[in-house]
Amino acid sequence: MARKWWTLVAVVAGVFMLVLDITIVNVALPDISDDFHSSLSDLQWVIDAYALALAAGLLTGGSLADLWGRRRLYAAGTAVFTIGSLLCGLATGPLFLALARAGQGIGGAVVWATSLALLSQAFQGRERGLAFGIYGGILGIAVAVGPVLGGALTSGLSWHWIFWVNVPIGVAVVAITLLKLEESRNPSAARPDWAGFAAFSAGLTLLLYGLISASDGWSQAKVWGTLGGAAVLLAGFLLLERRAVHPMLDLTLFRKPTFNGGLVAAFGLNASIYALITYLVLYLQQDLHYSPAQAGLRLLALTGAMFVASTTAGRLSAAVPVRLMISAGFVAIAVGIVLMTGVTESSTWTHLLAGMIVSGLGAGMVTVPLASTAVGVVAPAQAGVASGVNATARQVGLATAIAVLGTVFTTRSAHHGFAGGLNLILWIGAVVAAVSAVLSALLIRQKDFVPPPARPAPAGAEAQPEAAGA
Repeated sequence: MARKWWTLVAVVAGVFMLVLDITIVNVALPDISDDFHSSLSDLQWVIDAYALALAAGLLTGGSLADLWGRRRLYAAGTAVFTIGSLLCGLATGPLFLALARAGQGIGGAVVWATSLALLSQAFQGRERGLAFGIYGGILGIAVAVGPVLGGALTSGLSWHWIFWVNVPIGVAVVAITLLKLEESRNPSAARPDWAGFAAFSAGLTLLLYGLISASDGWSQAKVWGTLGGAAVLLAGFLLLERRAVHPMLDLTLFRKPTFNGGLVAAFGLNASIYALITYLVLYLQQDLHYSPAQAGLRLLALTGAMFVASTTAGRLSAAVPVRLMISAGFVAIAVGIVLMTGVTESSTWTHLLAGMIVSGLGAGMVTVPLASTAVGVVAPAQAGVASGVNATARQVGLATAIAVLGTVFTTRSAHHGFAGGLNLILWIGAVVAAVSAVLSALLIRQKDFVPPPARPAPAGAEAQPEAAGA
């Protein structure tokens, strides 16, 4: 089998673990809470520690991959993720678990930041579209099977096994990467911007800590102190990037509207339907009293629809404009979330069914074109950094939404019950999706995409002039 296909195997297997680990954890949260006697804020950190580490490490991970070699960094990141998974399964308390999840995120950051760059380097032309289509389809499968597999493992064995299932996959991916993949790097890559990394990581950590702490009241001094510190650090990060000779975040990328549109879509996707999955699972298990396996099966209406739509989007990506697919997908997400609102204390899970299907179809339609947009507006040499920035936006969207929605949910449900809290955060998620639809339609432009390198002409063939406007 050609190296490029081994590259596809290694990339989709590695990213499969990362996505699986997001959705597989959700159905185990109530059992983790029972074992550790955890609060909602503890559960938020189980999700956010992973997303925070991913967001903080993605930009540096992409830069390191461009500098030291994408194959080498991909293998190292997968190894760290695998060790983190092992430690998560061995956790004895919420702090241990959150720290191990952060370890997973550090390894996952390198895997995710490098994955699209490896595919972009290995495939060209129509084969690249096929590779991205398979990539999106596998992401859809991971999302779809995550809740079912997580529920089955949690109910049949224990929640520890939702992490240990990654270990054999991780070992196999490391072996394939080292033995079969071709090395690639950016010949003009510079050293990582460690000052920028420190400012961004610290700023994002303080932001999440402040937002999660606000669930106990916005009047607390630590809330405003940490949020103020986050604002200073994140503003300082931008200043550092403007002045750095080799910044970790190339601010010139933001001159392209399509790049910005991709970031809006990345943030909006995770800040809407993906963030809400956590609270839908809590509703199914804590309010409707379903077991993890039963909740996972019911959530398949949402995740299965994502898989179906992402598979279809992979086939349509070569014919339908990216802007149309992404914006229409967000409209479907918004409509689906609205259909889920109106939950009452006497509602059954079927009240959510239509909304889960519609929003799942919308999310699947966004995922595939978003992946190609992440690297399609830059030259191949910048693919690592560009994919890192886009993936960072996704994780920042998930982390901040989990924190904000948790705070809103806690405050609302204290006076209006679980259903009242869930209804409010569903409306917030719908607004996020609707705004993302509008901004994606306005910002994403086909002319911003970089055309693939021209193929060499066959021997003896005369050179033909390019068509104007091609």
